[in-house]
Amino acid sequence: MTRLEKLIRELPPRLQREVEDFAEFLKSRESSGSDGPMRQSWAGGLAAWRDRLTSVELQHESRNWWGR
Repeated sequence: MTRLEKLIRELPPRLQREVEDFAEFLKSRESSGSDGPMRQSWAGGLAAWRDRLTSVELQHESRNWWGR
């Protein structure tokens, strides 16, 4: 078992689903071969931030994450 697999197994099921969603997002982004505009295929993937940031703050933060 890899270190990553061990870490994921130690997470509660809710967080395991978030890891899975994020991994699928990364896979789709990598396979698209495009650094174009952000797609909405990851909708709901940032739900954990809902109580921490407003939608406008989240928009600004996501631009920082994407290096824009």
